[in-house]
Amino acid sequence: MSGSIIVRKCEGIEEFHRCVELQRQIWGEADLEVEPATMFVVASETGGQVLGAFDGDRLVGYTLAVVGIHDKTPFLHSHMTGVRTEYRDRGVGRMLKLFQRDEALGRSIRIILWTFDPLELRNAHFNLNRLGAICREYKSNLYGVTTSPLHRGLPTDRLVAEWRLDSARVPAAIAGVGKEPEAAPGIIHVPAELIGPKQLNADQLTRAQAHLREEFKRWFARGYAAVALRRSSVDAAYLLAPWSDF
Repeated sequence: MSGSIIVRKCEGIEEFHRCVELQRQIWGEADLEVEPATMFVVASETGGQVLGAFDGDRLVGYTLAVVGIHDKTPFLHSHMTGVRTEYRDRGVGRMLKLFQRDEALGRSIRIILWTFDPLELRNAHFNLNRLGAICREYKSNLYGVTTSPLHRGLPTDRLVAEWRLDSARVPAAIAGVGKEPEAAPGIIHVPAELIGPKQLNADQLTRAQAHLREEFKRWFARGYAAVALRRSSVDAAYLLAPWSDF
């Protein structure tokens, strides 16, 4: 349970350095690809967010977000969120996102964007079903091929999660009162090899990524948005609807 964990803004260079160290532990990237403490300082000083989840004095998760402008509207780009391995599945990521939403709304910021790997179905379920985000943009190899073992040597293809904080679907998803998705005008079936805890080889991952890339770009070009992930132990699919509905 997360009862002993609190989320608050990180303060000062020492806590920013702790975020950097946690980042190294989680992603295992080469130093050249690690966001330095100065980036956390800049975000904190220019209207972004550096949020920490603390178990007592121990930093167990963090979020780094920077400010952006899109169509003359300010938004937050949530660049990274990380949680210690032993604290996953304890609601820490959810606590960080809900604090992030409340803090942004307190400053009249209505949109938060971030990216995630469409191959990671747990993240897709969390972002679309649990938080109420939608996706209508696909970025091919956005960050290049990195040294992180979590990226498995693949191009860093990403979906852009669009979290419209005060839209009707977001509070419903957060409160858990929305119905489990069953059908939608558009469906992207997830390759079967991605379902279940199997260890996939590079060729399987490459084929699965190419399939999802082609399908998402085709549907997005038609004006659709991904709005949910439907999944079971043997099947999974992204569900899409015209984004003008949202």
